[in-house]
Amino acid sequence: MEIFAHLMDGFLLAFEPLNLGLVIAGVILGMFIGAMPGLGSVNGVAILLPMTYLVPPTSAVIFLGAIYYGAMYGGAISSIMLGIPGASTAVATTFDGRPMALKGEADRALVAAATASFVGGSISVVLFTLFAPPLAHVALAFSAPEEFALMLLAFATFVGLGGDDIPKTFFSIFIGLVFSAVGLDIISGEPRLIFMDLPGFFHGINFLVLAIGIYGIGEMLWTIETTKGNMKISQANITVRRIWEALVSLKSGIKTMVMGSFLGYFVGILPAAGATPGALMAYGVAKGMSKDPDSFGKGNVNGVLAPESANNAASTGSMLPMLTLGIPGSPTTAILLGGMVIWGLDPGPMLFVEHKEFVWGLIASLYAANFFAVLINLAFIPAFLWVLRMPFTILAPVIFVLCIIGGYAPTQDMHDVWLMLIFGIVGYLMRKLDYPMAPAVLAIVLGPLAETSMRQSLLMSSGSFDIFFFRPISGVIMVIAIILLILPMLHSFNRMMRHRASRWPL
Repeated sequence: MEIFAHLMDGFLLAFEPLNLGLVIAGVILGMFIGAMPGLGSVNGVAILLPMTYLVPPTSAVIFLGAIYYGAMYGGAISSIMLGIPGASTAVATTFDGRPMALKGEADRALVAAATASFVGGSISVVLFTLFAPPLAHVALAFSAPEEFALMLLAFATFVGLGGDDIPKTFFSIFIGLVFSAVGLDIISGEPRLIFMDLPGFFHGINFLVLAIGIYGIGEMLWTIETTKGNMKISQANITVRRIWEALVSLKSGIKTMVMGSFLGYFVGILPAAGATPGALMAYGVAKGMSKDPDSFGKGNVNGVLAPESANNAASTGSMLPMLTLGIPGSPTTAILLGGMVIWGLDPGPMLFVEHKEFVWGLIASLYAANFFAVLINLAFIPAFLWVLRMPFTILAPVIFVLCIIGGYAPTQDMHDVWLMLIFGIVGYLMRKLDYPMAPAVLAIVLGPLAETSMRQSLLMSSGSFDIFFFRPISGVIMVIAIILLILPMLHSFNRMMRHRASRWPL
């Protein structure tokens, strides 16, 4: 009961006129920041951090937390409407959200994204409220070997993302891993894979540059070729009835949203993991759970529900290690952590004792931000659908300009813009040759995390791989990952043998 008493005090603080106004303003700002390619929650929070010096620390973190939440919602908008991920957390939403928009189901995709975000945010904030201290200890139990095992488990789900052609899927994964290794060695500091000694490669290949190139430029080129520039999108006349029908139709996706919420929250509480791996893993699991996995990538609504519920749950989960341990769970919470230090607050276990009003005010504001975010998102759907009424001759240049801005914004380096254009051509060729693009994109996200945790583990064990199998948690995860990795290959081999037997019977 003590928890609920503290939460009620937090709601009294969160619903003060100043704080409530900051929640609504933060959600709206965050939504548009998240929808702009190349910005995302990290840049939004960093840009607006100086503004928080005008208000008390509790109000400041409530404002920044609302921006974080709004950006998680907003990232799906450009992914669905334009096929350009607004942020890395929304890349998985592009896989099925954009095909739904091309089929005239943009309103259904946007409603699905908003609903899944609300469910993910609601479940995660309830878990945060009830189980913060024990979940913080769970996060501490995950060291380098457990994190590598989790990354391997994610890679095992990639095999199912590429369809039936296992060799092409592995090729796509390995290409992504090669790109993720470009830059400076994490231990020796030596440069590696610096193509033609170009200085721009020393900071590595930015994931968002690759994602925008493949899914923005690449998809635009593919659309121009297949439609000869005369793309016609069925116009959805949005009404309250259509929104209600879209909401009712999501009942079949409740299991997917709950799965994405719990998985996203669990991945989010792991230090330095963040929302992107959680969203990508949820997409892979949703496809594995589906009775019709072949429909994923072609406009399956569960392909929107899973990543959107996961990335919102992970955004809340990543605040847990920040508040309880002083360890940021994502790049955005690292900036929030810096703000807390500037405001004179010391993150850690004592924060819940010495600054109860701050902690519970923040938690209560997450409930409010989640509620207002879904209302604002649904209210703006007609404005988002207006984008689809633009002729493709106008829309294509707009997409191209937004891609250029998105490629330049993260590092402000023209090298990345040229790289994005090259990736756009590569994405177009992969699409033309029927190579799956999702595994390559996923591999470049998890590649650095997997390499770091693997090398730290091998340093701990003096080079022995036994450390991954003889620790209880990592051992169980490794066995599951290996089984999931082998099963699709066995399935593909059996199908090939049956095909041969049918062609050449004895």
